[in-house]
Amino acid sequence: MTAVERQRAIVHAARRAGSVEVAELARELRVARETVRRDLRVLEAHGLLRRTHGGAYPVESAGFETTLAARSTRHVPEKRRIAAAAAELVGDAETIFVDEGYTPQLIAECLPRDRRLTLVTASLAVASSMAQVSEFSVLLLGGRVREATLATVDSWTTKMLAGFVIDLGFIGANSISREHGLTTPDPAVAEVKRQAVLASRRRVFAGIHTKFGAASFCRFAEVSDFDTIVTSVRLPAAEAHRYLHQGPQVIRV
Repeated sequence: MTAVERQRAIVHAARRAGSVEVAELARELRVARETVRRDLRVLEAHGLLRRTHGGAYPVESAGFETTLAARSTRHVPEKRRIAAAAAELVGDAETIFVDEGYTPQLIAECLPRDRRLTLVTASLAVASSMAQVSEFSVLLLGGRVREATLATVDSWTTKMLAGFVIDLGFIGANSISREHGLTTPDPAVAEVKRQAVLASRRRVFAGIHTKFGAASFCRFAEVSDFDTIVTSVRLPAAEAHRYLHQGPQVIRV
């Protein structure tokens, strides 16, 4: 197997499983661990993977996006902590936008149920689960449903959002960086998120540590557009402080 074939196999494995480990790859590919580490460095330089301690995970791009099902199997305890902390920021909000994605879905599950709330969402998963809560009024945005995330996009979605003034928006992203802001691979998704930012009086980004320092294809907001960032302690304190300097409060849990 050539280096190019090996690296292609590594990317395929990372996208299929959500992450890869050096030791496991070395066994499967029958090469030394240092060879795998060298391959991971090359793939990271090409923007296909990001290395972690002992492995790597795929970087979402214009040509690759993980599915909602895949997201629900990775970093789940971290996502649950982040979601619970984000839900505590509701305050006196009465209308709330809940974005597509697994972490926003967890945030919706943590919202207070002792008072009336109106939830606006493009996510079929959020709408179907929250419609069963008697205190919630759920508005599902119309549009084309994307297979990967089971969420609506395109002009019907953005036109509906443009007609709302929303107290609080929980808005997700595939990547966030100080240089490129908040990004996502799909232009149609970016338009929905951009309109959600415009419609929301207060904006919260909640995401795991692996989203930071990366960039996808389509930018839809700047870091300074957000009031609060909620992430985990796995994002180094020094890096969190750098985001704090751009405007938002940063909460690490």
